[in-house]
Order: sequence, then structure tokens, then C-alpha cells
Amino acid sequence: MDFTEPDEHQDLRKAVAAVTNRYGASYFTERAAAGEPTTELWQDLGAHGFIGINFPEQYGGGGAGMAELAIVCEETAAHGCPLLLLLVSSAISGELLSRYGSEAHRREWLPRMASGETKVVFAITEPDAGSNSRQISTTAVRDGGDYLLNGTKYYISGVDEAGALIVVTRSAPERLSLFLVPTDAPGLVKHRLPVGISVPEKQFTLHFDNVRVPASNLVGTEHDGFRQVFDGLNPERITGAAVCVGVGRHAVEQGAEYARTRTVWGPPIGSYQAIAHPLAKARINVDLAAMMTAKAAWLFDQGLPAGEASNMAKYAAAEAAVEAVDHVIQVHGGNGLATEYGLLPQWGLARLLRIAPVSREMILNYVAQHTLALPRSY
Repeated sequence: MDFTEPDEHQDLRKAVAAVTNRYGASYFTERAAAGEPTTELWQDLGAHGFIGINFPEQYGGGGAGMAELAIVCEETAAHGCPLLLLLVSSAISGELLSRYGSEAHRREWLPRMASGETKVVFAITEPDAGSNSRQISTTAVRDGGDYLLNGTKYYISGVDEAGALIVVTRSAPERLSLFLVPTDAPGLVKHRLPVGISVPEKQFTLHFDNVRVPASNLVGTEHDGFRQVFDGLNPERITGAAVCVGVGRHAVEQGAEYARTRTVWGPPIGSYQAIAHPLAKARINVDLAAMMTAKAAWLFDQGLPAGEASNMAKYAAAEAAVEAVDHVIQVHGGNGLATEYGLLPQWGLARLLRIAPVSREMILNYVAQHTLALPRSY
């Protein structure tokens, strides 16, 4: 069996790396420390056609698939600039608008998202629902030709960088619907949610107080949002895995370079197995996660069931990335905490992706129930 990556994928990796290397890890570290968005890199990637590489060509996209978007996610991260909003805007919101958005939605939003001009983020999480999307309490009630949205969303990424949100609402008992809501809509109140890790993307709590949206802002079919949401979550898991693979690659490369050159008692510290073996293990685990991520992206692009592989890829990649960055911090000793080496923002993002967009525990529940046919535990 030939495991060689297609030439077009290798060329894509080189092209994304070339753009990202103009900014580099220090750019990401500085933006993370300041809590400022990576706007210049995002727009540069958009100008080169990478942000919307998975969008349909007639709406300004590249006409490619999840495999190609995953490469963009991985390579930007592997070169020091993991971009969380690729998961949100390009993967989940882009895929939902491409599949379920009206012609007006697609024409208005996809070209500007692809160019890097704006973003559309995703609002599903609520304080009292967590991973249980069936407990969502934000409501959408019909009022003439409009809907009124009321409720609270929590831990919503990148609202300050976005022109609109796709909001998951309860539109009937046991039924969900999705709405496209401009971020400047009257009645939408945004509060910054402080977090303890340093990343460029901000988190928000959102309050919807009789936010009025026209019926034309319904995304897809009314009351069919549960199925639509889950069609969008596999891309988020795949691209989350790809970002983690990139973070892991970046960390292992940085750690190996440091271990090859750092001397304390004579030989380079990389000659000691306590340093070398965990680095080797990290490289193995990152590469294994990359293979599962590629499998998940391929299944999704072929229109085949991808839930199991997407969950496994996200689990494996997040575990590998956290383990890799943690050991590389240890390899650097006190330097591992220094801003100069930029490791803590990488660890923070990897640690975040171990929790979101789905926690490792919920993935284990999924595999136990759906793959192993074990009784449901929750």
C-alpha cells in the first residue's frame, strides 16, 4: 500500500508553511500574551486562498475538502501559529453555511469569510448544558415574520472578530433550530469571559434579550437543527485534531533542537534517555494521531460515516499534543516558562483542545457505546 501523500497536498503544505513562516512562533506568542487576534496572518492566509479552501468555488472558496482544510490547520500550527478560529469559522460555520445556508446566506458570507475579511463563529455551549446539547435552553419563538431569541451562551470564541454567529436554539420541545445572527444585533449583549491561558482568541458570554431575527436567517430546516449540528461537529473535531498534530510537531521539533544543542555536564542533554525517550514517544504519538486525522478527513470527504474516526483523531491528537508540549517545557527547564521560548501559549491551546470542542471523557463514552457496544454510562 502506498502511503505517499499526493503531490498537491505536499505543495499545499509548503505553501501554507511559507505564508506562516513570514510571521512565526514569536508573532503568535506576542499576540497570545497581549490577547490580540492574529489578524495579519489570517488575512494573508485568506488572500492566498487557504481560509476558505473547503468552501465551494462559486462562493469564493477553493472547492477542496476537509483533508485540505486539515492540512492548513496542521501546517499553521506546526510553524508556530495554531489558529483556533479555523475550527470555528472555516470548519463548522463554513460547512454549515455551505450545506444548509440559503443562497443569500452563502453569497453574503462565504466570500468574505474565505477572503479573511470577516468570520462567522458558532454559539452552542450554555452554562447549564455543557456537553449535553439536548439541554440547550436558549429559545427561538416565532413572532410574525421574525423569531425572538432569548437565553445565554457561554465560552463562545472569537465573537469580537466575527460579523455573525450561528446560534443553536430550542425552537420546540426536543427540537433545535439554527439561526444566523449578526454580532451587532440589538439585544445581543457580549461580556468578555476571562480565562487563565494566554491565547489570541477571546472567549465570551452572550446574553440574548429578545434578539429579533427575520425568518430568512434560519439556517437549514426549522426544528432539524440537531441533525444539522452533528453534521457540523465532525469537521470541528477533525480540524481540532489537525491543530493539535501541528502543535505537537512544533513542540517536538523545538524540543529536539534544544536537546541537541543544550549542554550542562558535557554532552548535549539529548544524549540522556530521560530526555530522548519522551521526545521519541511524543513524535510517535503525534505521527499516529496524524494518520487517524487523515483517515477521518478522508471519510468525511467521501461522504462516509466519520463520527468514530473524527472522535478518535481528536482524542489521540489532543493527548499527543499536551504530552509533547509538557515534556518539551520540562526539557527546557526554567526556559520552558520564559516568554522567549513561546511554549506556554502552545501548551495552553493544546490543553484547551483536550477539553473542547468535545472532552476526552465524552469521546471515551462515544467509543465505549458506539464502537464497543457497551451500555450507555450517562
